[in-house]
Amino acid sequence: MSHNKKTSYGARAVVTGAGSGIGRAFALELAKRNGMVVCSDINLPAAEETVHLIEKAGAKAIAVATDVTSEESVRALAAAAQDWFGLPTLVINNAGIGGGGNPVGKGELSDWRRILEVNLWGVILGCHIFLPLIKQAGRGGIINTASAAAFAAGPEMGSYNVSKSGVLTLTETMATELARTDIDVTVLCPTFVPTNIFDGDLIRADAAERARALAKRNGSTAESVALAALDALDKGRLHVLPQTEAKFIWRLKRLVPGSYPRLANRILARSERRRSSSA
Repeated sequence: MSHNKKTSYGARAVVTGAGSGIGRAFALELAKRNGMVVCSDINLPAAEETVHLIEKAGAKAIAVATDVTSEESVRALAAAAQDWFGLPTLVINNAGIGGGGNPVGKGELSDWRRILEVNLWGVILGCHIFLPLIKQAGRGGIINTASAAAFAAGPEMGSYNVSKSGVLTLTETMATELARTDIDVTVLCPTFVPTNIFDGDLIRADAAERARALAKRNGSTAESVALAALDALDKGRLHVLPQTEAKFIWRLKRLVPGSYPRLANRILARSERRRSSSA
């Protein structure tokens, strides 16, 4: 694809999970770039708050309540978007929930199902339903929000890791399929970012506390992560690793794949000891 024209500027955009965190940051940044933004969230008042912030800045947006685990709901989102601005040129499949605190074999299988439904099936539905519309538009892009968990394989995060690795593989597959078109895809793989994802009821309290501490320490924000992803899409880049530790883990796993589990376990144990001693 030629990148003389930047996909994220003047976009007719749909953002899921736009009521808070990285999704809201995406929506606000797209509005700054003269886009029209459909702010989708399962929490309609939160999406409406994002719309209010966009309109206050002089841009255009609408809010749509969407359950990304429901094909009917995602198709209704697509219809609402088309009714408002025509064919979309940018879709950001960002809605997701957190999970963690149990090793494989413990916890409830219903937790696995819920996390996979939202984090993986939500993205599958978004791509399956919106990609044909972007193709009709003739150009555009898709950003899927995954996580460094997609390749880090952190302990006690099995369901979350699996959901995000699926998003990574899905996006890489689409990149191969769309390589000779005017549609770009980008997968966002951040480490911990300070958002309300840690407040979910599928994360054990102590695991959520550790995640919040790591998010605070690395200094990234929802805004910096969203900005990195949009700029990467405009440059035609597939993978976005917006933090130093994400890049380190990515390279380490590829350099020594056989030794990675033991190395990762040792690094995490050392980090936990440091955290405990400073508490």
